[in-house]
Amino acid sequence: MQLISPEKIFRGDGAWLKAIPQIKKISKRPLLLGRSLSTNKIRQQIHKDLQDENFAICLANLKFDCCYEDLTRIENILLKNNCDSIIATGGGKVLDAGKCLADSLSIPVITIPLSASTCAGWTALSNIYSINGQFIKDIELNSCPKILVLDHGFINTAPPRTLASGIADALAKWYESSLTSSKVEDGLVQQAIQISRVLRDQLLIDGESAFQNHTVKNASWRNVAEGCALTAGLIGGIGGGKCRTAAAHAIHNAITQIISNQQPLHGEIVGVGILLQLRLEETKNNNKLANQSIKQLLVLMKKLNLPTTIAELGINVFENNNLQKIAEFTCREESEIHYLPFEINQEDIIETISNFERQEIIIS
Repeated sequence: MQLISPEKIFRGDGAWLKAIPQIKKISKRPLLLGRSLSTNKIRQQIHKDLQDENFAICLANLKFDCCYEDLTRIENILLKNNCDSIIATGGGKVLDAGKCLADSLSIPVITIPLSASTCAGWTALSNIYSINGQFIKDIELNSCPKILVLDHGFINTAPPRTLASGIADALAKWYESSLTSSKVEDGLVQQAIQISRVLRDQLLIDGESAFQNHTVKNASWRNVAEGCALTAGLIGGIGGGKCRTAAAHAIHNAITQIISNQQPLHGEIVGVGILLQLRLEETKNNNKLANQSIKQLLVLMKKLNLPTTIAELGINVFENNNLQKIAEFTCREESEIHYLPFEINQEDIIETISNFERQEIIIS
C-alpha cells in the first residue's frame, strides 16, 4: 500500500475557516495540540473559532520534542477526555507528534503547519526524538493526515528563518532521491524524482526573493512556501519507500546526537548535510559536478542566512570526540547513508567533515 497524500487539502488565504465545516464532519471533541509560545496567538484564534462552532475542545502542548515522554503524557490526556481527533498546529515536531498519537489511537489527525519549515503536515511518517532533541528513529504510519490546512495567513507570520530551513529541507529531495533512486525502474519513482528536480529549480530561482519578501505573500513566496510544505510531501508520497533519503538526512540524524545551545532547525542541519553529501559524491564517487553544485548551493544558503558548516550549527566537531560520534551514528547499520550507490565508512565521514569544516572556516 502506498500512502500518497492527505485526504483533503485546504490551502491559501482563509484556508483555516474554509476547513472548519469539513472538520465538523469527522470530529466533535478534538484535542488542539501545540508547542511554541511564538505560535500561541494563532492557537488561541483557532481555539476561539472552534468554540464558536461548538466543538468540545481539549488543549495540550508538547514540553519537549516529538518524544516518548510527551507522547505518553498526551495520549493519557486524549484517553481521559475521550477525544475523537487531533488538530496539530505548529512546526514539524508538533505535526509529527499529532500524527503519531492519532495513528496509535486510530483517530483522525488534522495538520495545520504554522511555518513552511518542513513537509511534516503531509506525510505518513513521524520522527521520534529524545527529550533533548536527539534523533531516535522514524515511524511509518498507517495513513497520511485526514485533513491538511495550509493557511497562508498563518504561514506568513512565521520567522523568515523557518522558510529558509524549509527551502534547505525541500532541496534535499532532489539531491538525495536523484542519487539513491535514479536506477529504480518504477515509473512513479522516476516521476517523483523529476518533480523534485522542478522543485529544486523553483527554489533556486525564487528562494531568495521569497525569503527577502516573506511578509508580502507575492508569487515567489507562495510558490516557495507551498513547495516546501506541500510539493516536498507529494514527492515522498508518489515516490514511496523507493524514493530514498541518503547522506543529508543520515548526517542530520547524527548531528542531532550532539547537543547545541543554538537549537538549529531540522532543515538547517539537513542543508549542511546536503553539502557534505555532495563532497562525499565528489571524493568517493568521482562526481565531477558535485563541487559546482556545492558552490551553487553555498551562494543561495548564504543569502538565506543558512548555516553551511557544523560549526555554524553551534557544534565544534574537533572537541569531545564529536567527530567520531557523528561518524558512528551516520554509519550505524540502519542509517540512510547505506542507500548511497557507493560504500561509505566511518573514516570517510571523519575525513570529509574534517576537511570541509577546515576549508569553509578558512574561506569564511
